[in-house]
Amino acid sequence: MCLSEPVSFMAAGALVTGGALSVWKAWNTNIRYLPIALMPVFAGIQQFMEGHVWMGLTTSNPEMLWWSAMGFILFSWLMWPTWVPFAMYFLEPKESKRKLPLMLFALAGLAFGLTLYIPHLFNPDWVKVYINNHSIAYEDTMLLDYIMPRWGTYAIYMVLLIVPPFLSSYKHMHYFGGSMIAVLVVVASFFVYANISFFCLLAGLATLHLIYIINANKCDQGCKELFA
Repeated sequence: MCLSEPVSFMAAGALVTGGALSVWKAWNTNIRYLPIALMPVFAGIQQFMEGHVWMGLTTSNPEMLWWSAMGFILFSWLMWPTWVPFAMYFLEPKESKRKLPLMLFALAGLAFGLTLYIPHLFNPDWVKVYINNHSIAYEDTMLLDYIMPRWGTYAIYMVLLIVPPFLSSYKHMHYFGGSMIAVLVVVASFFVYANISFFCLLAGLATLHLIYIINANKCDQGCKELFA
């Protein structure tokens, strides 16, 4: 989390615990919830990584800082733009015409994420992490910086995250998409100095919404004819 090392680990524990409960509920209610149920767990692991980023910064441990920062951006740039559309795809009924575009979004997210992440493995100096306003800023160079302005990369990223929930057949996934838009607006308005860190923090907290959806079985209640 952006605030401090202890808060990062506390957030990680809360998200993983809530996510584990959702995974259990998904397994016993409807397996199609499972990829969505895993999202709070992944958000918790990402916050766990950022806790170690704090440790690496405060103890001046470059080795810890490197692997934890790479773990954090693995989720930021590769995991989320692939997993969010895949989770929406998996939730759809077999006969849904929305499955194809959702799978295309997932494949596009995978290609986009690999393009952003893999070059960092061979260019460690591209990752620059520092504390800014009591928050962590990730000022990394990206391969796409040589092709387009950074705002273009961010725009593609947000499309890959936000559009798939609105393509879902289930209104409660639309609500989750609305939560992501709210997160984007808040980060762009107040936390631009550490945008990646704050976006992942608030998006992680937004997955608490998914825990509620799964444990209340909202998709089934809202669309019984599809969720049979």
